[in-house]
Amino acid sequence: MNTLSSRYRAVLFDLDGTLVDSIPDLASATNAMLNDLGMATLPLAQLSQFVGKGSDMLIKRALANKLIPDEPEETLFSRARQLFKKHYHHDNGTQSQLYPYVVEGLHTLQKAGLLLAVVTNKPEEFTHPLLDKMGITHFFDCIVSGDTCSRKKPFPDPLFYACKKLNISPQEALFIGDSVNDAKAAQAAQMDVLLLPYGYNEGISVQTLKVNAIVEDIRFVAEWISAQNT
Repeated sequence: MNTLSSRYRAVLFDLDGTLVDSIPDLASATNAMLNDLGMATLPLAQLSQFVGKGSDMLIKRALANKLIPDEPEETLFSRARQLFKKHYHHDNGTQSQLYPYVVEGLHTLQKAGLLLAVVTNKPEEFTHPLLDKMGITHFFDCIVSGDTCSRKKPFPDPLFYACKKLNISPQEALFIGDSVNDAKAAQAAQMDVLLLPYGYNEGISVQTLKVNAIVEDIRFVAEWISAQNT
């Protein structure tokens, strides 16, 4: 029984930049890839702006060293993708950390009877191992990865897929993310959305985005939900 909300039955979470700070591992794998290709490595702060639209876009941005890259030469991209996957399979979860209060926040929501899901642009081969290494897989009733549907966020397809799996309507779900991608996906699905200010939004402050609210950390999600009943 849901004791927290008469409006929401589920809370859907982005992964990278929302639940887990995975930049150190992504940066390590990306720079190892660049090094193997004989290209200059990039600083952590710059690579953090390249995260958020899936690993293929991260690779393209790193190869071009810009946020809006031209399409790379097919042979180069194929080789880079192969190298990135090799390195990230090794690095995934080794330096990543949960953001503060993630476990406490998830526990509160689960205990209140809400269904929980992850909806990420991260490929499935990396999503499940990362959740396992962070010790939070057991919280989630549904996990949707970047290759589960034919289109990733900011398209709403993965959110619709999660709702179907949870047997709820999009209006009965709340989405929690850290980027414009998350906001656009939720809004396209006509789903309420909260953003966290500490994640990866391509170097842009989430304060500029029109969402239901910005909460400081996962602990405040339950408080916000409860306040909607009044």
